Amino acid sequence: MVIDSKNLGEMSNAVRATALRALRHAKSGHIGIALGAADIITMIYAVFLNPEYDRFVLSAGHGSALLYSVLKLAGYRVGDLDSLRRLNGLPGHPEFGIDGVAATTGPLGQGVANAVGMAIAEKHFETKGKIYCLCSDGDLMEGVANEAIGFAGRYKLNNLILLWDNNGVSIDGAAQTDVNVAMRMRAAGWDVRTANGHNFDELYDAISAPADSPIFVQCNTVLGLGIGAAGTSRAHGFDAPDAEIAALIENLDSVHGRELWGMIARSHSGGRNHKYVTAPNPLLPDVPHFISTREMSGMYLSKIIQRTQGIICGSADLGRSTNVLVDGMHDITADDFSGNYINYGVREHAMAAIMNGMAYSGLRTVGSTFLVFSDYMRGAMRISALAGLPVVYVLTHDSIAVGADGPTHQPIEQLAGLRLIPNMNVFRPCNMTEVAWAWRAALTETSRPSCIVLSRQKILRVGAPVWGYVDAGGYLIYKPKAQRIRLTIIATGAEVPLAIAVARCIGGTQVASIPSVSHFRDMDDEYKQNILRGRVIAIEAGATASWFEFADDVIGIDDFGLSGPGDMVYRECGFDVNAIVHAIRTKMKYGRF
Repeated sequence: MVIDSKNLGEMSNAVRATALRALRHAKSGHIGIALGAADIITMIYAVFLNPEYDRFVLSAGHGSALLYSVLKLAGYRVGDLDSLRRLNGLPGHPEFGIDGVAATTGPLGQGVANAVGMAIAEKHFETKGKIYCLCSDGDLMEGVANEAIGFAGRYKLNNLILLWDNNGVSIDGAAQTDVNVAMRMRAAGWDVRTANGHNFDELYDAISAPADSPIFVQCNTVLGLGIGAAGTSRAHGFDAPDAEIAALIENLDSVHGRELWGMIARSHSGGRNHKYVTAPNPLLPDVPHFISTREMSGMYLSKIIQRTQGIICGSADLGRSTNVLVDGMHDITADDFSGNYINYGVREHAMAAIMNGMAYSGLRTVGSTFLVFSDYMRGAMRISALAGLPVVYVLTHDSIAVGADGPTHQPIEQLAGLRLIPNMNVFRPCNMTEVAWAWRAALTETSRPSCIVLSRQKILRVGAPVWGYVDAGGYLIYKPKAQRIRLTIIATGAEVPLAIAVARCIGGTQVASIPSVSHFRDMDDEYKQNILRGRVIAIEAGATASWFEFADDVIGIDDFGLSGPGDMVYRECGFDVNAIVHAIRTKMKYGRF
C-alpha cells in the first residue's frame, strides 16, 4: 500500500462521509470538527499510530463522531455508528471502555492532561510508545490544560505530540485563545511547529521531525470545511440543512478510501491490556497515644512502598504536609522516570487529570492535597469515577480544626460533596485499623477511585471494633456494658474520640464509627439496625444534611469556620464534650430527640 497525499485524501474523505452519516442519523452532534479535523486524524491513524504501543487521545471530545468513524474504518469494534447519541448507543462524548478509545473526554482540557499522564507512564515503563492528542481552541482556554502543558514542558515529555485544531472559532464566535499561543507553548518548554491542517505533506513534516521536548503542532484548519457555514460559529454544531449534509456525504464518500482503511484494519493487532499491581498488606505499625490520622497514613504508606513497586505517589507541592512523601520515595524527574514520586507543583486540577492518564496506562496512582482544595480537582475526580479508574486521592487537613489558616482553608461542604459522586469510595478513618483498611481497599480496587480523608490535628488513639466489621464501612467502636441502648452516636475520623467521650457521660449510649458511608449503606438492613439502635445522632465537623439518611439529629457545621488556634475553633464551633452532652440531655429530657 502506497501512502501518499492522494490516498490519504481518499481515506480522509471516507472518514468525513462516515462521520456525517452518523451525525445525520443522530440529528445532532458536531459537524464542524468532523469536517475540519478529518485530515489530521487520518494522518495519525494511517501513517503514525502503531496500536501496539501508541495511543491517541481526542481531548476535543465533542468530535466523537470523527473518532468513532476513524476507529470503525480502521477495524476497531466500536459498535454501530447509527447508535451515536442514542440511548444505550455510542455516547455523545468518547468514553473509556469503547474499543480504541484511550480516555473519557468531553470536559475540555481533561484530555490534554490525560495525554500528559499517559506520556509519563510510557516513560516510566520504558516503552517506545508515543501519545498523540488532538485538542481544540476550547481545550487551550481551560486552566487544566494550561497546568498540564506547563508540567509536560518541565518534564521534557518528547513522546507527546499535541495537535491543535486551530480554526479560530468557538460556539459564541471568535475563539478567545491567547493572543500568541505559540509563544506561550515555547515559554512552557514545547517544540512548536506549524502546518496547514489540510495539507498532508506539511502535517507529516511537522509531526515526524524529532524533538527533545513535547511537540506542539499548530494545525491551521477550516471549521466545517465544505458546508455553507464553514469558518463560522454556526459550523460548530449541527447547523446545516439536511439536503446539504446528504449532498456532502455523496460527494465525499470514497469506495477506494474505505478499501484503503480496510488494509489498515487488517494490519493492526489491537491494543494493550494492563493489569494494576496488587498492593501488599503489611502489619499495622504501633502508634503513639496522640497522633493525627495523616501521620498514621504516612506510617502505613511507608510500609506499603517498601514492599511493592508500581505505585506512583505525588502531591500538589504538599507531600510532606499530607504525609505521602515517605521513606522509600524516589523522585521522577525529566532525566529519570524510574522513580515513584511526582511533585506536580501547585497544579491540583492537572494532578488529578494526569493521574487519570497514568491510570489509563495501568499505573496505580496516588495524589494528595488539602481537602478544601479538592474543589480544584473535582472535574477530574468526577471523570475518575465515571471512567472507573482506581486512582487514590489523599486529602488531609480535613476540618475546621485546621485552625489559624482560617475559613479559606477549612473544608465544610467538601466531604459531603465527595460522597455524592457516584462510584467514588470516600474513607474518613479514625484509627490505624481504619487507615489500613482504607489503604488496602483503595489499592485493591480496579474500577473505582478512592478518597482517603485525614486530620491535621492529633487525636486520641481509639481502639478496634467491639462489634461489627471495619470493612462493612461502619461498626461499633464503643458499647456500654450491661445497659439497654437508648442512643447511638455515629461519627467519623477525628470526631470518633469526641463521640466516645460524650457517650461515656450519657448512660445507655454506644458509638458507631462509619469510616465509609457508601460501604455501610450497602450492608443489609439487619446489620445496619444492629449498629443504629435507639435514637441516633451524628457528629462530624462538616456539612450536616447528608447524615439525616441515618440520624435523627446531627451536630456539624453549616457555616464557614473561624480563624484561630485549631482546638479553640473546634470548641467554638460546637465540638466540645460538655456542650454536646448538655444538648443531648436537654433534648432527651424534653422529648425532642
